[in-house]
Amino acid sequence: MAKHTFLITGASVGIGRATAEQLAAQGHTVIGLARREADNFPGIYRQVDLADRAATGQALAELVAQYEIDGLVNNVGLVRPAPLADIKLADLNEVYNLNVACAVQCMQAVLPTMRAKRYGRVVNIASLVTSGVPNRTSYAAAKCALVSCTTSWALELAADGITVNAVSPGPTATELFHHNNPPGSEGYRRYTGMVPMGRVAPPEEIAVAVCFFLSEEASFVTGQNLYVDGGASVGPAPAR
Repeated sequence: MAKHTFLITGASVGIGRATAEQLAAQGHTVIGLARREADNFPGIYRQVDLADRAATGQALAELVAQYEIDGLVNNVGLVRPAPLADIKLADLNEVYNLNVACAVQCMQAVLPTMRAKRYGRVVNIASLVTSGVPNRTSYAAAKCALVSCTTSWALELAADGITVNAVSPGPTATELFHHNNPPGSEGYRRYTGMVPMGRVAPPEEIAVAVCFFLSEEASFVTGQNLYVDGGASVGPAPAR
């Protein structure tokens, strides 16, 4: 099997880091981008604030000049929980900027190489909250936009040999999730109560789905949004 070079945003922790570990274990080259330090990262790591369009653009320009990136995981995310009446428009813009604008910027950077190779794999990390969750208007709107990007890009790039898919995790034991929903909190109980399997997923379980879409074998799968959520998108957990 050919080895590929994958760029992952938000790669220092959580789903991004778990995906990086699994890809590196398969022998691929992994490039990680995130704003914090990442000890023992399994590949090339670039510390950059992905909310800063200029800094991100500079980092991307340097990376695409040095590496033939033919896989992209748009994983970086930001949540600003608030009920509708309390949403600050500045927060809405900030959430959209990191979840959507960063994905577009990264896609534009790697697209010329993918088109030249007539090969590419793109995975956008969306979320179960697109189905509707209280106090998540900004985040859900941004992730819905990312799902829409997925289908649009899939249609636009299919003839170039580039697949574009989304993974929508349910409650996952990431730092971001635990920051907003500490174990034992009402939010934590609400989210786990939505999941028929009755638990939160470790990031590694989400990464398996991401790696499937990134594989050569997934060459005929594009424009899809896969829920990896313990059954939460199917229906409510049954009473016990």
